[in-house]
Parts: sequence; C-alpha cells; structure tokens
Amino acid sequence: MQGDIGEVTIDAIDQKLLAALRENGRTATADLARRVGRSRTTVQSRIERLEREGIIVGYAVRLAPDHEHGAVRAQVMIKVAPKESRAVEAALRAIPEVRVLHSVSGDFDMIAVAATTSVARMDEVIDSIGHLPGVERTTSSIILSTKFDR
Repeated sequence: MQGDIGEVTIDAIDQKLLAALRENGRTATADLARRVGRSRTTVQSRIERLEREGIIVGYAVRLAPDHEHGAVRAQVMIKVAPKESRAVEAALRAIPEVRVLHSVSGDFDMIAVAATTSVARMDEVIDSIGHLPGVERTTSSIILSTKFDR
C-alpha cells in the first residue's frame, strides 16, 4: 500500500514508522526497527528522509490527561459571516486557550478546540468567541474524555 503526498511516496514501512512515532516520538531507533522489521540504519535513514521531505515537521510532547494544563476542554463550532474567515481566524489565534482551529464543511465553518483550567474560565472563553466580530453563532460541547488520540 502506497500513498503520495505531493511528490513524496510513502510506502507501508513509512506508514508503520509514522504510526509508531505518533504513539511516542521518543521511541528508540532500535525499538522502531523491531516494530517495522528493518535495521536501525534503515530506520534512521527513513526518518531523516521523512524530515527532509517535510513529512515529519516536528515532535511534540503529549501530556497525560491528568497532567494537562487545561483540565477542561471543549469543541466550539463556529458559524462565520461571509468574508470574515481571516479576521475570525486571527482573533481566535490571539486567544491562548484556543489550542486547535479547524476549517470544516457543513453547517459550521470552523471548529475550535479550547482548553482552560476551570469551567468558569471555559464559559468566559466560549462567550468571548461568540462575541468576536464576524462570528454569527457558536455551539459548544465540553469534552468529557478522550478514548484515544493518535
């Protein structure tokens, strides 16, 4: 099974390697080699190629839910007025509690994922999003738990 990303071909070994790195970006090369059935040198070369070609753009820390700085998380679905997407995106980028912003199709134009230290602060953040110029309406859902995160 192969997939193309632009001009770059990702084969089944690359896909297994990327999946393992998504689970733990600090996995030792020897462990990765065992998981994908290749030598350490081959795995290291593949990782370097994936970084060089812009497939792997960085490594991040994922905190355990109990240790996440923002104990309260919510998805905020946002309906944006015509031609206001850029302004709304810029305003949302300035709100530090907004961790992720997706552009989506359907009844809403964007979905923001916000994280705060309390329900009261989340209420304030959701209200501030709803009052941004260009935002027509919002619908929010508090995230109760994450079943898995790849």
